[in-house]
Amino acid sequence: MTEKTPGLLSYLYGGNISARLLEQTQNLLDQYRPRIKPHNGELTERDSILITYGDQVQHPNEKPLQTLRKFCDAYLTGIVGGIHILPFYPWTSDDGFSVVDYRQIDPNLGSWNDVSSMQNFRLMFDGVINHISSQSDWFQKFLQDDPHYKNYFIAIEGKPDLSQVVRPRALPLLTTFQTPSGGKKVWTTFSDDQIDLNFKNPEVLLEILDILLLYAERGADFIRLDAIAYLWKEIGTTCIHLPQTHAVIQFLRAAMDEAAPHVQLITETNVPHADNISYFGDGSNEAQLVYNFALPPLTLHAFHTGDARTLSDWAKTLILPSNKTTFFNFLASHDGIGLNPARGILSDAEIDSLVNKVIEHGGLISYKHNADGTQSPYEMNINYFDALSNPNGNEPLELQVSRFIAAQSIMLSLIGVPGIYFHSLFGSCGWIEGVKQTGRNRTINREKLQFDELQGQLADKNSLRYKVFTRYSQLLNTRSASSAFDPHGTQVIHDLHPAVFAVERISPDGKSRRLCLHNVSRIAVSFSVNEKQLSLEPYQAFWLKTT
Repeated sequence: MTEKTPGLLSYLYGGNISARLLEQTQNLLDQYRPRIKPHNGELTERDSILITYGDQVQHPNEKPLQTLRKFCDAYLTGIVGGIHILPFYPWTSDDGFSVVDYRQIDPNLGSWNDVSSMQNFRLMFDGVINHISSQSDWFQKFLQDDPHYKNYFIAIEGKPDLSQVVRPRALPLLTTFQTPSGGKKVWTTFSDDQIDLNFKNPEVLLEILDILLLYAERGADFIRLDAIAYLWKEIGTTCIHLPQTHAVIQFLRAAMDEAAPHVQLITETNVPHADNISYFGDGSNEAQLVYNFALPPLTLHAFHTGDARTLSDWAKTLILPSNKTTFFNFLASHDGIGLNPARGILSDAEIDSLVNKVIEHGGLISYKHNADGTQSPYEMNINYFDALSNPNGNEPLELQVSRFIAAQSIMLSLIGVPGIYFHSLFGSCGWIEGVKQTGRNRTINREKLQFDELQGQLADKNSLRYKVFTRYSQLLNTRSASSAFDPHGTQVIHDLHPAVFAVERISPDGKSRRLCLHNVSRIAVSFSVNEKQLSLEPYQAFWLKTT
């Protein structure tokens, strides 16, 4: 452990018990270290990560994880470097993010052996550690007044003022459950099936550390800390981004650095950009990667307006605290397009315009509670292809594909590691029928696909999936071939034309450079670069080798 670890434990739990906790932590690390296979975890330009559900691709009479492996081996070997398999544990709601048992694989998906068989790719596992399913053994024992689990969860007595608590959902913060000792109001940030864990109990911290070490043993190269900003609760505060939350992340980082230094932590915090990047810590003590949440709405804004200046101005602020950290860039995910990260960058009117355009394109809007009792748009639920191109419009398909690929090219060219949602890589559109089936907005971007049908579409040169996947693969291959796109290199944003997003990527040794140019407008544009006149067709993306 680092020399700061005792201080972190003392800060979180007091000096009286920190010595015992330090010893227990060291014992855990000593147990796992011989069981974790060490390897080089360094990131390179070849690292891009597919984001997918374990049952994203299905085939009759076959476990979905087995089908996913076959599909990825056949289509993605050499195209992407890693796979983020969204929560594959037993679950009860939220498509996997209400975990029943952190240590098991959902038998409907497959087994740990099926996960291990995918290690031709670097693997990302989810650490859904803010909350656990109401049907979990832990919470069921809490409901039985089991003394060991009494303090695993947060039971609120009386009527304290919780008005400052930041809410990510328009749902009750507290849920009442009956126990032998009476009704208990329990903290449920996300839903009444997702029970927040009580990290004020040091036994919870040790339990979670044990689980994350198990993930490292099972082959995780990345561990995604889901909804981590809400981890620590203090009545009378906002209960988001608290110093204790950062201390917990620092503790987990120190532990992983000792037992599994190749494993990288990535924080998922769908919040304003300044708060988001605080999870880098000092550049050495918290997350190695941070989700770049402002990128999806700002890129969408650029293409909706045909003006890249706001996106460019924001991108100029993307400064990393050290060469050991980088951004996790993405445009689409299993969730929607978050609006909070754009607040303070886009005006209220510009955010309203985004919302209205998404509704016009057949999308849905999710809302959150504000401290003043009002609600505001929190997330735009729509497939990113549809967000860019109105599915009810009459534009030529090739133009829609070019617009979509130009947006993806921006994401791929920025400093960081690209995260590519399955439906983006394979050109999916919105699944309205799914929303009707589940009643949940996010289902619009979560359609599961049949292996044989998807193969057929990828073999059809006239299909949308073929056109998107072919062009996306070409970009990924070009990116992988140049050290200019090293996640720990540097970048310079150039102001060449209001409609052009221009980023120059430079390798860590300075020997390789690529100028990546993107026309975000529907008209051709001309501009000068180093006294040379260049032009870009509508929605054209062009990566120029400069050295």
